Amino acid sequence: MSAGFEEFTLAATRGSTRGAPERPTLDRISVLGGEADARLLAALCLAEGAEVTLFSAYGAELSLLAQSSGISLRGEGPVGTYQVDRDGPSVRTTAELDATVRDAQVIFLTGPLHKQRTYAMVLADHLSDGQILVLAPGRSMGAVETAWLLRIGGCTADITLVEVQGLPYWFRSEGAALTLSQAAPMAAATLPRGRDEVLDALSMYLPNVQAVESVLASGFNDISAAVEIPALILSGTAMGTGGPDIPMGGVPLEANQTFASLIGPDQKEVIHGLVDERRRIAAAFGVRNLPATEQWISTFAGAERGSGARPIPDQQTSRGLMRDGVQGSLAPLVSAGELAGIPSPLTNSLIAMSDRILGADVAAAGRRLESIGVSADDVDQARRIFDTIVTGAS
Repeated sequence: MSAGFEEFTLAATRGSTRGAPERPTLDRISVLGGEADARLLAALCLAEGAEVTLFSAYGAELSLLAQSSGISLRGEGPVGTYQVDRDGPSVRTTAELDATVRDAQVIFLTGPLHKQRTYAMVLADHLSDGQILVLAPGRSMGAVETAWLLRIGGCTADITLVEVQGLPYWFRSEGAALTLSQAAPMAAATLPRGRDEVLDALSMYLPNVQAVESVLASGFNDISAAVEIPALILSGTAMGTGGPDIPMGGVPLEANQTFASLIGPDQKEVIHGLVDERRRIAAAFGVRNLPATEQWISTFAGAERGSGARPIPDQQTSRGLMRDGVQGSLAPLVSAGELAGIPSPLTNSLIAMSDRILGADVAAAGRRLESIGVSADDVDQARRIFDTIVTGAS
């Protein structure tokens, strides 16, 4: 780890040893991004009475909101239509980043991985002491990468990074409307470690956060790509799928066409192998208290039907999930495994398949330890570096 990054992590933990801090009131929220996940977060925060500003640099995203009656939530959760740029309680939209974040207590970084990275770089000059940056989903080592990018950008503010592995709801997007179903608890942690009062305060907006020890633990708790990519690409007559048996000539009911229905015994065999590789590598870095495999799979796949079911994404969304999964979940695992001397052949195979389908070397832009400030010769040195990053200890 460079001296500069160690200096940043020390600066970012000023006051982290304070005793029994009170739960803060977080009611000024900025959401960066205008895609469906950003609209969901904006509506959830407005539903809890927060002042919400949504930033987007894309005219199409802002036009969608301007032309609609608001952000409509259906299904489970706080259903209703949440106004945008109207009198009274309303989500305020803007294309001015500095104005968006200036007075915000909480800043959500949304969208695909490349947008989260861009936000981290451009935010470096605009952050102030006490602000909270939330990556949802952070995937594997998202908070560490964000801290590194902020450091490169010159940020020295005393901020808290939050890495959470999923949103409170699965959703299907239709225009500005979102149909929701309840998601399972998702692992979350703060950087620096120990700011549990932040997670407690955020729970009003993210009620499914499940605190774990550190962002290293939350990163290894991420099996999103290990579930999503096999479910999305391993189908056809050679492999069965989940869900109820359909008689010959029958048509599956729409209610049974869920993400979990894509995962049958054959797909589960692949997922179990990927999970086993993650467990072995996590153990080498001191992370052992990971969930039971079947429960872990259902966390990211959603329920098979009914309440908590995850919709099947369209092709464009699926390819985005694959791209982010390779870069933000599989690539960092392989990097960690290489340093620990633990092979991950199944994970590498899944990366190669995804790269082929996407028509690009997606993994080349993936998170690797050495590219996010963790330059080590062996796993013991890497563990010491991670401990410095998550705690601020010198």
